[in-house]
Amino acid sequence: MKFQQHIETYMSELQHVVAKLSPALIEQVITILLDCAQQGRQVFVFGNGGSASTASHFACDLAKNTQAPGAPRLRVIGLTDNMALMTAWANDTAFDNIFAAQLEPLLKPGDAVIGISCSGNSGNVLRAMEVARQRGATTIGFTGDDGGRLKDRVDVCIQAPSPRIEQQEDVHLILEHCICAAIRSELMAAASVQ
Repeated sequence: MKFQQHIETYMSELQHVVAKLSPALIEQVITILLDCAQQGRQVFVFGNGGSASTASHFACDLAKNTQAPGAPRLRVIGLTDNMALMTAWANDTAFDNIFAAQLEPLLKPGDAVIGISCSGNSGNVLRAMEVARQRGATTIGFTGDDGGRLKDRVDVCIQAPSPRIEQQEDVHLILEHCICAAIRSELMAAASVQ
């Protein structure tokens, strides 16, 4: 096969990156999101480029794939999904405001805010995290490699320890699926006890 070496190298590297993730940090995120479900708090998710797709995917999975009969449901808003509103804020103010401006009228203390930025330096993600922290929200970051500035501006930061953006994005999808599966299992178990 012409690309066998490339494929094997990529998959091997990805396995190595996943093996370096911290289960303790992942558990912190699961706990925060379960608390949001149980307390009726909202969860906001956003990111740029490929991370915007991941944010949209994560919002969908949190809202739908964590449901369990008789259990509380997560209230999730994907801030990357209203193109008209994002471009209006970008055009009329600045691109750095596209998420912060959406958060300002909606965010309440105790809500959770998840920003996804492989570089950890996306201005609009950082600005939204400033608003979230000012409003008393719990902040979560998914980043890559060294975490950029985002890692020091959130309550919990999970870094995909790879210099390759493709593998960082792979890891973010793995994380969101892992988190959603764990939340669903926990909600199902809790509902069956009641």
